[in-house]
Amino acid sequence: MSIVLSIDCGTQSLKALAFDENGNLIDMCKVEYPQPYVSPKPGWAEQDLSVYESALSKACRTLLEKGKVKVEDVLAISVTSQRDTCVFLDKDGKPLRPAILWLDQRMAEYDIKLPLHFKIGFKLVGMEKAAIISAKKCKANWVRQNEPEIWKNTHKFLLLSGWFNYLLSGKFVDSVASQIGHIPFNYKKQTWADPRTDFHPYLFPVEKDKLPELVPPGTIIGGLTDTAAKLTGLRQGTPVVASGSDKGCETLAAGCVDESTACASLGTTLTLQITSSKYLEPIKFMPSYPAVIPGKFNPEVEIFRGFWMVTWFKEQFAAPECQIAKEKNVSAEEVLEELLLQTQPGSFGLVLQPYWGAGLKQPEARGAIVGFGDVHNRAYLYRSIIEGLAYALKDASEKIEKVSKIPIKAVVATGGGSRSNLVCQILSDVMNKKVLRTHVYEAAGLGAAIVCFHALGFYKDFEQTTKKMVRYIHECVPDPERSSLYQKLYESVYKKLYPRLRPLYKAMQRITNYPEM
Repeated sequence: MSIVLSIDCGTQSLKALAFDENGNLIDMCKVEYPQPYVSPKPGWAEQDLSVYESALSKACRTLLEKGKVKVEDVLAISVTSQRDTCVFLDKDGKPLRPAILWLDQRMAEYDIKLPLHFKIGFKLVGMEKAAIISAKKCKANWVRQNEPEIWKNTHKFLLLSGWFNYLLSGKFVDSVASQIGHIPFNYKKQTWADPRTDFHPYLFPVEKDKLPELVPPGTIIGGLTDTAAKLTGLRQGTPVVASGSDKGCETLAAGCVDESTACASLGTTLTLQITSSKYLEPIKFMPSYPAVIPGKFNPEVEIFRGFWMVTWFKEQFAAPECQIAKEKNVSAEEVLEELLLQTQPGSFGLVLQPYWGAGLKQPEARGAIVGFGDVHNRAYLYRSIIEGLAYALKDASEKIEKVSKIPIKAVVATGGGSRSNLVCQILSDVMNKKVLRTHVYEAAGLGAAIVCFHALGFYKDFEQTTKKMVRYIHECVPDPERSSLYQKLYESVYKKLYPRLRPLYKAMQRITNYPEM
């Protein structure tokens, strides 16, 4: 049997997934972290790297112990991980501090010295504020200012993907398709930025020798070291393949290889991506990320704290459903479908704006739920969350179509939220588009596996690889009556919420200083 092993390192858990060359998930092991992150201060999010290392070891060894996957059948291993989580290593490759996660809200001081021509350029195109916010969000800038000794001793500044590659291969090498974060990277050229022509090295002043070597996705970085082999239980020398970010791998695994099909990743962060041969910016000044298909791009719209909101709902309001799910050994989302069945489309006017986490273009944003009446209960609260996220994806699709000038004909749902047929149907009705689901829920892992089999020469190109390894098993088509209702709520209510609430959000931030700015 030909098997590759994908390691999917998420915010709340790590999975080891074994796929064959036909895209079948042979077996998997999921290891939940003791806690997703620690918060030394409000709004901070850190994680000790030993948590990820321990989870990797447990996941791989448990998978092998189960017996479906034999060590000798594993042809390669690849890691796909959460984006913009930063790691600081000393000259011996040891962590100097816990990793700072993507959802960390701390802000650096703006002490950037921009050349005059960039300052003028930012002002002329209206990018000045966005540039300042980006620099303040850069975790390297915060460490440089607040932990100068750690920054001085930082030999390598890596994203989490680069750290995993180092852990496995002993090399400071990372995939171009993983370079998504507040780093000195030129997204259009897909290489480290040149300070002579690019502003990124000024906003994110990380010395080039602190950065890893970049390689195209599908590159064999090296072989598993003896230490990594002992850690995972795999054979020493097993090829380590550079793949890409979790969202990029999901888009590949959704079969989205052009602009006509979009991947809706219904995960902790909610995203909508297409694959394009052109560099496009659906949101001005938000870069088009490098795709896992070399040389292509993933234009994206992102909603922070996306299906994290479902986790929030489960923790705060759904203890009975979580207990039933545990007893039946099914996901809580499947049990929560019962709440959706108890409610009406449109939630009798209860509309949710899913800005529990602010973005670059909406730095002061907060979440909002409007329209409560005595008919509303926790079932309607849950439905309003799903509908609110669907409205956000509808807005995202409009932004992407505007810059690509190509209609999105179908949306492929991935991530935990896609497990629910009703969630997919609501998504289809709100977006007024066909929604598909693939044969595996573990799309990020499948994407990394696709990259591995391409790297090993099983298929001639990524298009052929996806055709062989991706299949659609469920399809939702929009109901005209429900879509008409949702369109009215979207245009008349949802799209008007943020502009009208924005002054209040600014006042809240000014009065309470939360989130920290």
